Amino acid sequence: MSRKVSRLWAVLLFLVMAWSTWNATDYFPRNLHPTVNTPEISFLASLHGFLMKHAEISWKVSVDSPGIAVHGEGIDRSPGSIPTSPPTLNIYVYEMPAKFTTDLLWLFHNSLDQTVNLTSNGSPVHRLIQQHSVDFWLFSDLMTREDKRLLKTFRRVSHQEQADVYYVPFFTTIPFFLLSRVQSRTLYREAVKWITRQAAWQRSGGRDHVLAVHHPWSMKSHRRFLKSAIWLLSDLDSSGNWYKEGEVSLEKDVIMPYVANVDACDDNCLATSKPSRKTLLFFQGRIVRGSAGKVRSRLAAVLRDEKERIVFQEGFSGAEGKATAQHGMRSSVFCLSPAGDTPSSARLFDAIVSGCIPVVVSDELELPFEGILDYRQVALFVPAARAAQKGWLVAHLRNKTPQDVAAMQQRLAQYGRHFRYGTPAQPLGPEDLTWRMVAGKLQSVRLHIRRSQRLVEGALGTCNCQCTRANSTATRL
Repeated sequence: MSRKVSRLWAVLLFLVMAWSTWNATDYFPRNLHPTVNTPEISFLASLHGFLMKHAEISWKVSVDSPGIAVHGEGIDRSPGSIPTSPPTLNIYVYEMPAKFTTDLLWLFHNSLDQTVNLTSNGSPVHRLIQQHSVDFWLFSDLMTREDKRLLKTFRRVSHQEQADVYYVPFFTTIPFFLLSRVQSRTLYREAVKWITRQAAWQRSGGRDHVLAVHHPWSMKSHRRFLKSAIWLLSDLDSSGNWYKEGEVSLEKDVIMPYVANVDACDDNCLATSKPSRKTLLFFQGRIVRGSAGKVRSRLAAVLRDEKERIVFQEGFSGAEGKATAQHGMRSSVFCLSPAGDTPSSARLFDAIVSGCIPVVVSDELELPFEGILDYRQVALFVPAARAAQKGWLVAHLRNKTPQDVAAMQQRLAQYGRHFRYGTPAQPLGPEDLTWRMVAGKLQSVRLHIRRSQRLVEGALGTCNCQCTRANSTATRL
């Protein structure tokens, strides 16, 4: 009897192993490899890991093989979706002195406990640096070995003559917040001198150079010397308060999303939170703002009288403020995203990764990757004048049918991945879409470089054609 039982168990074990092998092969075809690298999306954890691993940065390119286009596993193929075969971009990363790169990362890392260091409006500077840390996420991915990187829409090249664009790895936000005014201006001046002396810069006038100036205060007094480069920005700020005329434009620059202040709500979180989204409209943030953000005070006046399922409250910093905002967004159907000091606000991206449908009240806002993504699928855009009318906004939201809301929530769950920075950077994440947008500018960049190189002395040096634009800060190239 015992021998029969043993044989039976052996047969069962064989069948289980065979089924498992067949099932795994069926789920992961032989020509594909499952992604085993779960991205680390915490800025502090990624920064610490990067600094520990790259104590002495190696600028050598380990593999100089051609890039491979991503062929669309998991890509939404609906009209207006992301192209499945993006061009491969060749990127040369400048080997800048450490004082412009890793020394600044160490400065941030070693001063984290100084949370009492606040800006004039009370925001902790370290949180603001994290919010605008797009330069770190790009640099971290660029410095990853080619065979370890997941993004195949670009390759890092070791020779300048191979490059389509030149990446300038200067962390422009950190000096503004963590150095004295004299120190930061000195560093900015030295960086400008170093960059503009490069042969590649002088050859192209800087048009094929990429520089992150994501915080509108960073390099404010020196960036005019680098205005011909492709800037990575949080917005264009059509008010003129932050950028001078001729510095920024949709034609040459790329808008990148803020790093979210709240934790991303994954698929399981989105599914479990859906029944508990009882609040119709949620807002938590600073109500008194200047410039475009004055609309917040007007919204407060008309929404505070709304008692049913509306939360409109002053925000506060720290872990408690983050927890309150995160819970509020995950408990709400719609999240209000009005303009701040500039037309953009991190609140938009907090809402997206929280599965809360953004209600954007910012008439001059320019959005990240809008040449690739259609935000109308996942967000509502409301004119400020109408939103400030008593009763109009709430009635507008309540008129949305359950079917419309469910469809937007479903699409929002798919869009979330486009706004989650991570290590390693993920295909179709913000790092990937940034390089796709840069690649899309190459024809225009080459046109202006070649044109400037063949103009004879005395010829008209500037182009007479002017791009159609929606903001007053657009410029001619």
